[in-house]
Amino acid sequence: MLSRKAASSSSLASTDGVDQSRSDLAANGISGNNRRIPRPSDASGTPNPDVVVNKEDGDSKSAWEDSKNVVGWNGPDDPAKPLNFGSFRKWVAAIICSTGALCVACSSSIYTATYDGLEKDFDVKEITAITGLTLFVFGMGAGPMLYAPLSEFYGRRIIYILSFTFYLAFQFPVGFGKNITSVLVNRLLSGLAGSAFMSVAGGTVSDLFSKEELSKPMMVFTAAPFLGPCLGPLLGNFITHKLEWRWAIYVMMIWTGAMLGLILLFVPETYAPVLLRWKAQKLRKQTGNNELHAPIEKIERSVIRTVVVSCQRPFQLLFLEPMVFCLCLFTAILLGIMYLFFQAFPIVFENNHGFEKQYVGLTFMGMLAGIILGVLTEPFWRSAYHRLSLRYGGSRPEFRLPQAMVGAVFTPIGIFWFAFTTYKSVHFVVPIIAGVPFGFGLILVFSGVFTYLVEAYRPYAASALAANGFLRSSFAAVFPLISIPMYDNLGYAWASALLGFLCLGCMPFPFLFYKFGPYLRKRSRYAWTNQEEEGTQPKPEISHAASSSDNAQTKDRYIEKGPEC
Repeated sequence: MLSRKAASSSSLASTDGVDQSRSDLAANGISGNNRRIPRPSDASGTPNPDVVVNKEDGDSKSAWEDSKNVVGWNGPDDPAKPLNFGSFRKWVAAIICSTGALCVACSSSIYTATYDGLEKDFDVKEITAITGLTLFVFGMGAGPMLYAPLSEFYGRRIIYILSFTFYLAFQFPVGFGKNITSVLVNRLLSGLAGSAFMSVAGGTVSDLFSKEELSKPMMVFTAAPFLGPCLGPLLGNFITHKLEWRWAIYVMMIWTGAMLGLILLFVPETYAPVLLRWKAQKLRKQTGNNELHAPIEKIERSVIRTVVVSCQRPFQLLFLEPMVFCLCLFTAILLGIMYLFFQAFPIVFENNHGFEKQYVGLTFMGMLAGIILGVLTEPFWRSAYHRLSLRYGGSRPEFRLPQAMVGAVFTPIGIFWFAFTTYKSVHFVVPIIAGVPFGFGLILVFSGVFTYLVEAYRPYAASALAANGFLRSSFAAVFPLISIPMYDNLGYAWASALLGFLCLGCMPFPFLFYKFGPYLRKRSRYAWTNQEEEGTQPKPEISHAASSSDNAQTKDRYIEKGPEC
């Protein structure tokens, strides 16, 4: 049975990666008893095991007749169902998608190693060169609003192939550009094209793995967009130290081409509604019964309307929901600070500690280590979520926030540590180590906020994450532009300390919403709420074995329906 709870509980965050189909199943409240019936598929009366029905008491005769022609899976163990793919095949696809996101994220920051070459070749100021980073990051934030709805109509695989094809094509004018205009315009287009992996890839991971299996592959995917920006300066500075700046772009082109080949070979279509549409088309040809159809083929909406709603709803959530706005603002400031550090670290370590250009990228190793440490704590937070659910007799979205609360404490510690150890008299290792608590807190905040938004806004989870992606990419695009004047006018210590005070201002948000989240959700237009939450008291903890029903996921899913607006 497909219940609202089972359909929505399978959503899990990632960088911009929620399973849109499952969220929309929850939004539409699909329920009922699905059963397969033998139906004559042609005039000869040959039974067709691929036709399923969803009959509820009180359905009209016409609805019942129409439901007999709905094409679904051949039971829960159908090998064509993505959840039933072999483990090796699932992991290969998940790793390729995660590596694609890593590639795009790395491309955003590897560009910082090209500034000197751009200034020299095109006779431009540094602020103009930095604009290429700004435009790419802005494109990464805007693109998912287009790709997510398109993937609902046409599937994940075709979006990946077209996205990375254009992503590769737009990198050529950057690497071989003869003027700064060509470089900047195509940086924007590259960001737009490559951003599919920041949104749709999370859906692929969720398509392939059941809720019980999802945490490990989603952990890998979630880390990619944060590891990539840290790797970019490290790789780029070593490349441009011996070779001209264009080779940083050439390397990304080679990486992109290799990824495109792997996608073509090893990443199958995983979006269930589209797979059922293909199955229905095949059955119509085989049987001659033109009444056979997949649920997605009966959705009465256009691609244009879906794209418009996809662009509209995130802004409604952003400006009408205080929880969405505050948490998105917090993550936006953090990502903006991370991208601002791509300008600040070279300034500090070259001027105060005499670093040569090729070694500046190594200063991001502290942040990289902190992010990895944060990812490795995922089993602890999953266990904490289950303990809270057991104690209070059920799960709540707020139980996802403790990791964000811890991260909110660590991020300002890392920034203030960096700010007041930038002096020449302090050994350079000390400010590098400051990146560890910042990176650690960064990934905890993002993970907690993502999963909270998914669970608190279940029917609109994709829109909530799209709002988050747009706002944080906007901040990440703007912050690098203000870095040079800020550090020149305020000095290294106080410019960095200002960033720490911004984090301090946002630090209370996860604590406040942990306490008052149920109250705010109950009065929200869009948020999910459970009336049984009100007034629940803590219960004695029991064993995990006794609580399996809390996160039970139905496996009897025969009909999968495309999302509706």
